[in-house]
Amino acid sequence: MPRSTDRRPPAPRRARGGFADALWALDGASYGRYKSLVGRWAMDGFDLEIVRGQADPYAPPARVVLHVPATVAGFPADLWRTPVRRRALGSFLARRAAEETGDGIRVDAGGQEILDRGSCQVVPPGPTTLDGEPGSVVLRLNVPLPGRGRRIDARAAEHVLCRRLPRLVDRALRHAAVDAEALTRFADTAEDSHALRQALPRLGLVAFVADGAVLPRRSGVDDRPLTGPAALPFRSPEQLRVAVDLPHAGRVTGMGVPEGVTLIVGGGFHGKSTLLRALETGIWDNVPGDGRERVVSRPDTVKVRAEDGRRIERVDLHAFVDHLPSGDDTADFRTDNASGSTSQAAAIVESVEAGAKVLLIDEDTAATNLMIRDARMQALVAKDREPLTPFVDLVRSLHRDQGVSTVLVMGGSGDYMEVADRVVMMDAYQPSDVTARAKELAAVPTGRRAEADTYPGTVHRRPDPASVDGSARGRPRIQARGRDGLVFGEETVDLRAVAQLADAPHVVGVGLALEAMVRRGHLDGRRTLTEALDLLDRDLADGAECLLAVRDEDFALPRRFEVAAALNRLRTLSVAR
Repeated sequence: MPRSTDRRPPAPRRARGGFADALWALDGASYGRYKSLVGRWAMDGFDLEIVRGQADPYAPPARVVLHVPATVAGFPADLWRTPVRRRALGSFLARRAAEETGDGIRVDAGGQEILDRGSCQVVPPGPTTLDGEPGSVVLRLNVPLPGRGRRIDARAAEHVLCRRLPRLVDRALRHAAVDAEALTRFADTAEDSHALRQALPRLGLVAFVADGAVLPRRSGVDDRPLTGPAALPFRSPEQLRVAVDLPHAGRVTGMGVPEGVTLIVGGGFHGKSTLLRALETGIWDNVPGDGRERVVSRPDTVKVRAEDGRRIERVDLHAFVDHLPSGDDTADFRTDNASGSTSQAAAIVESVEAGAKVLLIDEDTAATNLMIRDARMQALVAKDREPLTPFVDLVRSLHRDQGVSTVLVMGGSGDYMEVADRVVMMDAYQPSDVTARAKELAAVPTGRRAEADTYPGTVHRRPDPASVDGSARGRPRIQARGRDGLVFGEETVDLRAVAQLADAPHVVGVGLALEAMVRRGHLDGRRTLTEALDLLDRDLADGAECLLAVRDEDFALPRRFEVAAALNRLRTLSVAR
C-alpha cells in the first residue's frame, strides 16, 4: 500500500497562554477532564500534542507528542538526509531526551542497539505522513498528569507541561544544545555498520567480526561491554582476515565468516556462545563504545533453538521427521505441545519459509537427537525404528540446494567436522582457523552413515486472517510481557525462544506489524505467508510510519522474521496449504 500524502496535522488550537488558560480552567475538576486537552497546541517554538489523556491517577500516563520544526531543531541536512542517519539521529535524540526526563516522564530510548523507534522520528525529505519540513523532530513520550487525589492539580500540571517540556525541547531536541561531535560519531558509527553489512554478499560472507571488537557482555541481563582484563579484544585468524573500506572509519580488518557451513568449536567457557551471540545481534547497528560496532551479520540471519511445548501448525517436517509411531502425517504436521526435536525442526523450516538465508544454532539450546545420531546409536537403533533425520545430514543440502548457510556452536560432536566448510576454534575468547586439522580428523572413518542428502523445497502456507485474533473483532490488545511474551488480543504468545528481540518495545513492534498485516489485507487467506511478509517489508521500508499509523505506542521496528515467529506461535493460527 503506498504511503498516504494527504494527511495534514490539525491546526494548533491556541498559543502557549491559551493552553495554560485551558489547563487552569480545569483546576479542581474531576481527573477525567484532562481528556478535554486532547489535541494539538501551539507553544513557544514547538507544538504540544496530547494524543491520549489519562483516565485517573492510577491509569497509564498520558501520551504526549512534541513537534519541533526544522528551523528550531536546526540539525544539518547531513544528519537526516539518508534513512540510516535519520535512524541514528532519532536514536541519539531519544537517548538525550531520556536523560532530561524524570518523575515518571518516560521516553523509550532503547539499549545498546540503534533501532528505528516510534519514540523519536526525524521528518525525511519528500512525501511523508509525518508532518513538518525535512529535519523536523517528533518526540513521543509518556507523561503522568498531576492530581490532588482524583482532582486535577493545574499548578503542578502547568509546571510539567508548560515548563518542563519546553525545557526538554531546548536541552535535548535542538542541535545547538547537544554534543555535536558525539552526535556525528553516533551517526557515522551507524552508517559504517550499515555499509559493512551491505558489503557482506559481494564478499561471499554471512558475517564479519572486526579486529579489536569486545564481544563479552557484563552479564546475562546487562548487555553493556565487559570491562577489565577479561575484556580481550578480538583478533582475527590470518586465514579468515578480510579488509573492508568504510565511509568514515576507512579500512578495517576482521574475521569474515564465509557462506556455507561454519563450525565454532572449543572448550567450555572459552567464548563459543559469546561469538554466536555477537553474530545474533549483528543484524542491527550498535552504539559507539558497545564493542560490537563493527560486528555485523546479514539482515536475513535467524537464530533457531529447541522449544518444548510450542504449537506447530501444518508445517512440513518430513525432511527431519520421516514417520511417527502414531501415524501422524509429518509432511503436514500440527501439534499443540511439540517436543524439543520437533520444535527445532519446525523453527528451521519456518525460518526458511520466511526467507532466512543464514541460520545460527548453539548446541546448548538445541535438541541433541535432532542434531546428531552417531555410529553406535545407528548400530543399536535401526533407521526404520528412528523417525528423526539429524541436522548433520541436511545442513550441506540446505546451503547447496536452498542457499541457506549455517553457523553452529558445537563442542560435543566431531561428526560435524565432515560437513563443515570452515572450523573456528575459540580459545580464551580468541579464534583460530583449525579447518585443516578438523578435515584430517574427519578423514578417519567412524562407521557413521549419512541418513539423508537432500533438504526438500519449501511448502508455503496461507494464513487465515480470521484466525489472527482481532481481525474480525476490532482492534486487538497489544502488550509486551517483557521481551519474552506478546499479548495479542486474547492470546499470549510465548517468545522466549525468539532470540533476536531487543526489548519490550521491540515485542510491541511485532504485535503492531501483525495488526498492520491484517488491517492492510496482506493476510487475506490467498497469499502465502512469504508473500504477506514481502508486502510487510515494503511497508516497513519507509521506517516507523507504517506502525505509527496503526496506533501510537512505544515500539521498535521489527524484522519479518520475528513477526513470522510470533504468528507461527499464535495458538489460534489456522493455515491452508
